[in-house]
Amino acid sequence: MVDISDFPHIRNWFTIRQAIDSLNSFKISMSQGDKSLHHMWILVFDESYNLLGTMTLKDILKGLEPSFMRPPVNIQGYQERYQEEELSVIWDALFDKGSVDLAEKPVRDLIVPVSHFVEPDDPVTRAAYHMIRYDLIFMPVLEGRRKLVGVVRMTDVFDELSNTVINAVANE
Repeated sequence: MVDISDFPHIRNWFTIRQAIDSLNSFKISMSQGDKSLHHMWILVFDESYNLLGTMTLKDILKGLEPSFMRPPVNIQGYQERYQEEELSVIWDALFDKGSVDLAEKPVRDLIVPVSHFVEPDDPVTRAAYHMIRYDLIFMPVLEGRRKLVGVVRMTDVFDELSNTVINAVANE
């Protein structure tokens, strides 16, 4: 489990730009040996420091994407008018000004709510089960189903379970 203080986190009123700054600061503060473990997500809390959800790098990039580039959802008979290449060229032309403006939006609109978690005393197999079943790369560890005390990453679960397998084979 990674302690919460060793994990990038922000408040829900932060802007997208502040979230980017926070992630960049976190990467800079990491020791040289841990550079391969770049965190690909950030935890988002409310005023009382309750976990609201997470944001990935992809969520942040979506927040910088102009709304006109997103295809409409659930519109009968809709056919995409532009090819992907044309849209990327349009976004490139507008990125400097438009995305800088979008970066001042609060992150609360980009948060993905946490729907799966483990408790500190849960077996590692519980985390493995949820990660496999729901295609998760990490899970929050909540004490009493409320207080965030850490995060379990897929690499942590893999290391623990693979060591069990290796040790079982070695003891045969």
